[in-house]
Amino acid sequence: MRLVAIGSRVFVTSLRLAGVQGITVDSPKQALSEINKLSSVDDVGLVLLSNDMGKEMRYQLTEVRAKRPIPLIFELPSPGSTK
Repeated sequence: MRLVAIGSRVFVTSLRLAGVQGITVDSPKQALSEINKLSSVDDVGLVLLSNDMGKEMRYQLTEVRAKRPIPLIFELPSPGSTK
């Protein structure tokens, strides 16, 4: 199973340093589109999503999570966030 990071350039680059494949996006709409694409791929087990992208599409993420439990979509704090 693969692990994929989705978020801003800084978020994805920091995870690439740890060996994680990443997809750079500029908007939550673009991130949701990439998540939908990854949902149909069988070898992706975990998607790490930048929380600055995730907070703007909570409802849509809940729908994606309800339809298909794998890949697991986990939100991580984005670089510079206060969490």
